[in-house]
Amino acid sequence: MPPFRDEHILIIAPGTQTTLAQLGLPESFTPAANRFPTRMFLAPDGKSYEPYKVCSQKKEKAVANGEGADVEMAGTTEEPKVEEDEEELVEYPEDDEGAIWPLKEGRIVDMPAFFAFLQHIHNTLSPTLHTPVMLIGQPVWTAKNHEDITQFIFEKFKTPALCIMDSALATFYAFGIQSGSATVIDVGYEKVDVTAITDFQISSRGRVPLSGGEAMTLRLQKLLQSKGFTRDMAEQLKRTPICEVLVPGTPLPGTELVEADAVSNPAAAASTGATSSGPSVKITEPPRGVEHDIAEDEFGNGEDKAVDDDGVLDVASIVASGKTQEFLAKKEKEKAERSALRKANKEREAAEAAAAKPVRLPNSKRPRAMFHYEEVIKEPNAKRQKTPEPVTATEETAPAVVGEATSAEEAPPSAVEGTIAEQQKNLKKDARRKAWEEENPDRVRRDIEIGLERFQAAGDGMLDAIADTIYRTILSVDDVSKRQEAWESLIICGCGSKVRGFKESLLATLNNRYLVSPSSATMFMSELPSNLATPSGTGSMTPTASFASTPHPPPTASAVNPLLLAATTAQNPALNPGLQASYNAGSHSHSSHSQSPTNIKTAAPPTYFPEWKQYEEALFLGSQVAAKTIFVVDQGISKGFLSRVEFNEEGPGAIHQVGLVF
Repeated sequence: MPPFRDEHILIIAPGTQTTLAQLGLPESFTPAANRFPTRMFLAPDGKSYEPYKVCSQKKEKAVANGEGADVEMAGTTEEPKVEEDEEELVEYPEDDEGAIWPLKEGRIVDMPAFFAFLQHIHNTLSPTLHTPVMLIGQPVWTAKNHEDITQFIFEKFKTPALCIMDSALATFYAFGIQSGSATVIDVGYEKVDVTAITDFQISSRGRVPLSGGEAMTLRLQKLLQSKGFTRDMAEQLKRTPICEVLVPGTPLPGTELVEADAVSNPAAAASTGATSSGPSVKITEPPRGVEHDIAEDEFGNGEDKAVDDDGVLDVASIVASGKTQEFLAKKEKEKAERSALRKANKEREAAEAAAAKPVRLPNSKRPRAMFHYEEVIKEPNAKRQKTPEPVTATEETAPAVVGEATSAEEAPPSAVEGTIAEQQKNLKKDARRKAWEEENPDRVRRDIEIGLERFQAAGDGMLDAIADTIYRTILSVDDVSKRQEAWESLIICGCGSKVRGFKESLLATLNNRYLVSPSSATMFMSELPSNLATPSGTGSMTPTASFASTPHPPPTASAVNPLLLAATTAQNPALNPGLQASYNAGSHSHSSHSQSPTNIKTAAPPTYFPEWKQYEEALFLGSQVAAKTIFVVDQGISKGFLSRVEFNEEGPGAIHQVGLVF
């Protein structure tokens, strides 16, 4: 078989809502060049399928002698002829009404529609006959699904080679984990798939149904039902930065217990104006110095006169008095005090100016935020209404301490500057809004104020259910020694994980529920002497009376419960040198007794693909890496794909004999 070329490889990654496809492999792997909505429509004949909604409508009546028609001779009495009504087919690419979605939670629920969809992608990209196909399969596809798809692609596409690769393995290939073990958490549209991979092969699977991105959308819609939210509004809100999943244990904004400004440190309040003391306390006033009465010295000159008459003092009388050093020291002290006072005044003015400026709070600290909803105008010819101005500010600001000024003259300069900056900011917002309305004539923007509901998208125990599935999936791995490696390489992907804070919250949930610290082994220290071995069933390790010189030596690390010590040191034998020696005597050995992880972390994404900034769709990157390896580098030596010759000899069932299927 002649070798395949990079530009001839066709990659298709079907999803429940969107399918990624690309013809050819670029020199540096990039995100998918084509995105197709995974839907089809019944044609007007009711038998075939169309990629877009097609409706028939009557043509407008055209007059025969209308504009552009031939001019009739004068004096004729014939009336203008009207053409008979005709129907024409019109496509609506953006309309989803009446669409057939072949995939439901990853499962193929309508195989004819799915075949028609694959044919639509093939016709759109128009590959050559010598084009191998890399198809990314969902974890729930059955063996019968693989055989039916194999037969369809070979018979319809005339492809020379086909590879069906699992989506979890494709994601694993994208991250290039050297240990060969990882756990892939794919947060999809209506489900969450969890796959444990050890030694570059799938070991166990788990699934959370009725979860994922759609579940979060429906929950937002339910919480905001009182404000008239529709599904489209909830979907747009979920994709904005103001929708966030807070880490478990983080209080909602506005629910914290706010204590009154009670003075806990009177000394600090008297000296600096602060209500308490500590490194986190902000001092708002300069230190208050001690006031001294102005007294005259022996020369009859007070301190105020010395300050006013600096440089014109009677030097002769000062020298004659014999107190020159004391006088000079006093003058230096006065200069230092004046310098410190000027510096304190400057710092106070700078602090007041900074306090007058609005301080932008993070989203997790704002009890309310403004949501800009973009609504599609169903009637393009309708007159656009002016976008209403928001009632409240777009950003919550921290309370600023400003003097009670009733006019512009009484207001401090910092407050006036802040007001001017706010006006300029509003003018820029209005200019951007008008420019957006001109660019999108078929859309209108509405500003809606959202409260704490935007932090509850992943409620109803969603994170707990996903964490429990991850734990059970990794616990099902047969090779116990590989479980810790799977915990240390979690890959959270899928478009449902794009919600702000979702990954961090899931990782925090896993750490809170299942993480076991190795230092907890010291809690099970035994008071038995360290030289007493643990008895075994054979009686060969029965304790003897060979004690050390000290009758009761202090407990050491070797006095730890042996089962717990083995569980916490199984992944690092160097911490327990006696583990191998104690088990080598038997024919069967266990490398670990661990049920819970000692370390949980996510895998670091690759940094050598400059076009990839986000890795929620990493399965497409992994499919490119696998296609390059299987079709170009390996060329069938490792049985990575099914060739046409093998298909003709053995039929579609031969797809189970090649790699990267399960």
